[in-house]
Amino acid sequence: MSRPRFPAILTGLVLVFFHAPLVVLILNSFNASRFGGSWEGFTWKWYDLLWKNAPIWKAFLISLKIAAAATLTSVVLGTVAALALHWYRGALQRTHGWLVGLPLLAPDVLMGISLLAIFASTGVPLGFGSIWIAHTTFCLSYVTMVMLARLQDFDFSLLEAAADLGANRWQAFRRVLLPLLWPGILGGALLAFSLSIDDFVITFLAQRE
Repeated sequence: MSRPRFPAILTGLVLVFFHAPLVVLILNSFNASRFGGSWEGFTWKWYDLLWKNAPIWKAFLISLKIAAAATLTSVVLGTVAALALHWYRGALQRTHGWLVGLPLLAPDVLMGISLLAIFASTGVPLGFGSIWIAHTTFCLSYVTMVMLARLQDFDFSLLEAAADLGANRWQAFRRVLLPLLWPGILGGALLAFSLSIDDFVITFLAQRE
């Protein structure tokens, strides 16, 4: 029986719709015109100007440092939060889950203003540290949700089997739980890094003027 062609065609159209703007953007990066409305010839000058622009490279390196720090912190805290939410039940954990999911619903502007108010009232200096805290705050929620989805299908009888074979808690965690959770951890880390690099509104409000 032949497969229906409509799903494949629809998938192809969706992919074209998502990637066509990127193709146009790449092509216009070689356009001699300052604006993308007309093609005035092929040029490398925009890349030459970018290569010589020191402030942009400095900002790029700072963005990478913040994204790496926020990703590492949110992965550790998000994994621990997901394990706590999955293993324990109660009113406290329901509140915990609500607080973890709140940044997913709040607009970036509202989150940025709220964090700025907290930093101002507590005397936290604005700069690298405040941006790191701000990015960790919203990346943590995404990592936790990814890890919770991973834990839904996790077979915890494997930990009991490891204990029966003589493994202590640390050995079971390091050799059984952590390797099996690694795909979810990696997915959450990639998502957190992408969100941190992409964010502007929260970063703008959490930085020093």
